[in-house]
Amino acid sequence: MNVLVFDIETVPDVASGRRLHGLDGLDDHDVANVMFHKRRQETGNDFLRLHLQRIVAISVVLRSRDDLKVWSLGEEGADEKEIVQRFFDGLDRFTPTLVSWNGGGFDLPVLHYRALLHGIQAPRYWETGDEDQSFRWNNYLSRYHNRHTDLMDVLAGYQARANAPLDEIATMLGFPGKMGMSGDKVWDAYQAGDIAGIRNYCETDVLNTFLVYLRFELMRGRLTAGEYDAECQRVRDYLAKENKPHFSEFLENWK
Repeated sequence: MNVLVFDIETVPDVASGRRLHGLDGLDDHDVANVMFHKRRQETGNDFLRLHLQRIVAISVVLRSRDDLKVWSLGEEGADEKEIVQRFFDGLDRFTPTLVSWNGGGFDLPVLHYRALLHGIQAPRYWETGDEDQSFRWNNYLSRYHNRHTDLMDVLAGYQARANAPLDEIATMLGFPGKMGMSGDKVWDAYQAGDIAGIRNYCETDVLNTFLVYLRFELMRGRLTAGEYDAECQRVRDYLAKENKPHFSEFLENWK
């Protein structure tokens, strides 16, 4: 079975903000500030509605039968359409089990809106049993199915008041947690042209998610204690072999 753990990073969709609010003539920075201001008036915080967030990075951990790989989709200069297309193309090709942290509440709805905007087809993702009967009782869209496991949702027992931040759960379990950046700093990094930094941050976030998933698999009896230790060692060996600065820092902070 292929397991694909994923995480996205977003910035304000200033093109849509400019169109929706009639802000022609303002640069991206000023358009974003207007969008944030309007959102603060609505809710008291800057967190934009999901349809007004543009994806700048999708990072994944792929655990297949004999392999482990961590990477960000597309090259650093890839546009949003290519990044999102690559994500859904992978699902169409491999039909992996998806794993996320708050993917049902954030990542996937954002991906839906961006695929809609760019006219991206994703028939396997949207399958619910009409073409493939095996998807009738286990598909990507239904909250209680296993083809997508939203760890935050599952561990909270589907109770919003029990939700926990990935950073705190990862740190509690001895994993590195947030490193070098946080979601609210991505827009600043993007304006500074630090796409590499955003992708690196996203990759460490998705690594934390994968490690929490391994502990979840141990807890529910899908992995033995020995198998769990072997999976963790596989991750350590992979990161050491890749010898990238953000992977090395991740290893140093892994208790």
